Amino acid sequence: MRLFMAIDLSDEARRAIAVEQKRIATALARSSGTLTLVRPEQLHITLLFLGELPDARVPAVVEALNIPLDPPAFDIVVEGAGVFPPRGAPRALWIGVTGGTARLTGLQREIARVIRERGVAFDDRPFHPHLTLARWRESRSRDRLIALAAAHAGEIARTHVNRATLYQSRLSSAGPAYTPLAHATLSGTT
Repeated sequence: MRLFMAIDLSDEARRAIAVEQKRIATALARSSGTLTLVRPEQLHITLLFLGELPDARVPAVVEALNIPLDPPAFDIVVEGAGVFPPRGAPRALWIGVTGGTARLTGLQREIARVIRERGVAFDDRPFHPHLTLARWRESRSRDRLIALAAAHAGEIARTHVNRATLYQSRLSSAGPAYTPLAHATLSGTT
């Protein structure tokens, strides 16, 4: 099973981010690149990518998330567009997290610790909080300049973080489908 942990967004935040996503995509429409937008209902902040796990290992992950996590609930602010990789033709368009990053990073570390203690290996790259808005199948270096010039300069959205969700990801030609399997609730959340 292909799994990841993520922060879900409020409906209000999704709507605001979708407006920004469409604005940047409209600016890029005149470019020759092929851009695929993430559907607004699938927008999330990935905390931890667990990758492919054997079905037999999934109950250990779900069980690890059934207890409240230590960090208290908090708010995050989403603003500032960017692209990956930092040079050359871009492959992904993203919006960053500016407010609440220290608490979000703390939550990511706590979840990683809990899952690691269950003996589950995962992709342990450094955490850089962001939301992927779109991916290019084909792009040119100038797409970076167009995207960044079109991006809104201030706060795009804010959302309250009171849990993290374990998702199963199924890939298909129609795009990914995400199924929630468990929620890790933050302390102080009712």
